[in-house]
Amino acid sequence: MFSRFYPYEYINSVFVIDYEKIFRKGFRAVIFDIDMTLVPHGEDSTPEVDALFKNIQAAALKTLLLTNNDEARVKRFIKNIDTLYICDAEKPNPAAYLQAVELLGIKRNEAIFIGDQIFTDILGANKAGIANILVKYVTAYEETNIGIRRRLEKIILKLYSLSSYKNRLGDILKEEAT
Repeated sequence: MFSRFYPYEYINSVFVIDYEKIFRKGFRAVIFDIDMTLVPHGEDSTPEVDALFKNIQAAALKTLLLTNNDEARVKRFIKNIDTLYICDAEKPNPAAYLQAVELLGIKRNEAIFIGDQIFTDILGANKAGIANILVKYVTAYEETNIGIRRRLEKIILKLYSLSSYKNRLGDILKEEAT
């Protein structure tokens, strides 16, 4: 029942992933959410995120941003990043995920989606049949008042931790992150 909300992996951040390992596992593209996945909500890209995209692309992986944000936000974010994007995606609607795969020129099983929210990012990727990674959300400040969705996510993550659905991608972390 809850398995449609379960990510393939749950990790600390996009920076602990070994993207060369992702490529060796047969993936050819990484699709990212922006806010709270790569940067705090509404923030511009950082030099670390810019370098991350260059690193991913150097590993022969294509990239795409899939976001519910509008185009002005996305264009501001990708000022120093060369990547495809789809804005106003209406996640968790699987149509945008499938559009991303088509735009990238790959098959669903060659894409991996990375996001911070179970009820939009992970649910949509699962509905579209795309492997996915949930990352702990990033904030610009210490968040003390979490919303109802984040509380529900904690319950789902507890059930996920007891399930056989975790660690479905195998070894994907950088050596120093293990």
